[in-house]
Amino acid sequence: MIRERQTSALPGLPVLLLLLAVDAAALYGLVQAVDGGSGILLAVSIVVLVVATFLMAGLFVVNPNEAKVLQFFGDYIGSVNKPGLRWANPFYTKKRVSQRVRNFESARLKVNDNEGNPVEIASVVVWRVVDTAEAVFEVDDYNNYVKVQSESALRNLAQSYTYDAHDDTTVSLRGTTQVVADHLKKEIQDRLSRAGVEVMEARISHLAYAPEIAHAMLQRQQAGAIIAARQRIVEGAVGMVEMALEMLSRREIVVLDNDRRAAMVSNLLVVLCGDKSTQPIINTGTIYQ
Repeated sequence: MIRERQTSALPGLPVLLLLLAVDAAALYGLVQAVDGGSGILLAVSIVVLVVATFLMAGLFVVNPNEAKVLQFFGDYIGSVNKPGLRWANPFYTKKRVSQRVRNFESARLKVNDNEGNPVEIASVVVWRVVDTAEAVFEVDDYNNYVKVQSESALRNLAQSYTYDAHDDTTVSLRGTTQVVADHLKKEIQDRLSRAGVEVMEARISHLAYAPEIAHAMLQRQQAGAIIAARQRIVEGAVGMVEMALEMLSRREIVVLDNDRRAAMVSNLLVVLCGDKSTQPIINTGTIYQ
């Protein structure tokens, strides 16, 4: 694996001024050689002018949050990260690599969740290049690599969780967004590490059931929510009835036999679990008549 190493490059402005001065001197010598008819001076002036002009090809600009990867006939020389006008061997090839923060939004993918339900899902990934050598030499095209691997990680994530859950302990795509986002970030980072890319943030930007089952799943979701709500209501009602009977018995407000206790429990559960307001009924008799 090729890792990034820093290399030094000469400041470009002094080199530029020096080469301009050499070009000016070569042009002056060329004019003097033509006027004086000196062949040696003419040849020297031409050679100096050509060499100085060729050396100007070694000048290059490094912008902030950018790097230039230097190669010499296929051999990796190093990377230059310091911004400004720089000069290096004119035979070096200089590939620009941006290290700015970038974001990528995936397409809406159709994939089955953990229960086999087709869902539509998309994500936004914020990333940047931190190792220019790996980004250039370890993968063919790191921009396309980020796109493909991010979508692959998103598909794998969607298959690991259910779309929704009706309890607080089960991790779901819709219910526990922070846990899912952390998992997605780790999943993408593991795939992009070899490309010299750091994933700064990854979140789901779109999540919905596939159109062909959206209506049916909405009805199922509503039914599941009603059942879950009813379960909590019944649990709370049983607890309240138990507390009421215990307090009545402890304070000796009224002594209830089994029949009256059963009647009281039945009435309290009807009142507490009913989805409509109860109507009071005055009982003028007893449960034994």
